[in-house]
Amino acid sequence: MGRIVGIGVDVVDLARFERALDRTPRLRDRLFAENERDLPLRSLAGRFAAKEALLKALGATDGVSWHDMRVIADAEGNPDLVVSGRAADIVAARGIASLHVSMSHDAGVAIAFVVAES
Repeated sequence: MGRIVGIGVDVVDLARFERALDRTPRLRDRLFAENERDLPLRSLAGRFAAKEALLKALGATDGVSWHDMRVIADAEGNPDLVVSGRAADIVAARGIASLHVSMSHDAGVAIAFVVAES
């Protein structure tokens, strides 16, 4: 069994997130990969929370781009994290073998929890 290397959690207020996206149209492109951008607001907020939670779980995140982290669905439709670039370098350097993510949204908030395991 692996050892927990890092844990991260993040909560996003949906109304505030929507205002930020409306106020800064380029924000959507900066935060999300092309295959994520057209998702509903609650899904975008959940993915943003997952990326923030991942950054917290990784610890040292200098040089990590938002596009270095993507949330995809696995074969059963469950969320999964894919890392590349600087995020993948940190994952390798910290000996992380598995990233586990859980996301939810309800009552105007989205939340994500990430566990990094060696």
